[in-house]
Amino acid sequence: MIVTRRLFTLGGLSLAALPASAEERQTMYGLISQLFSAPENRDAVIGHLRAGSRNMPGCLSYVVAKDSAREDAIWVTETWSDEQSHQNSLSLPGVQQAIAQARPLITGFGIRAETLPIA
Repeated sequence: MIVTRRLFTLGGLSLAALPASAEERQTMYGLISQLFSAPENRDAVIGHLRAGSRNMPGCLSYVVAKDSAREDAIWVTETWSDEQSHQNSLSLPGVQQAIAQARPLITGFGIRAETLPIA
């Protein structure tokens, strides 16, 4: 029987037990962050984050989401081709502008997790 990576749970078989392809062995970089703002400012912060996330070389995915349980919370999930691409993005004019506009509206930060995306 041939088991594909898509069959990641079958009879206790875990995805981690399957060999990674050459493409997946490349080290991608992921970041999941939680931000807080006053509920009335949440949409404005989201707008700034969305505007600043355009045209970022190496960015594979940038998802901004409202927390479904907290009106003051925002989640940002990023996937990058590598960690250096993420670091480089922080100096882009659009990102710098978004940070400057959103910073006064952000009241705090919650969970922050660095990840190693696989697929």
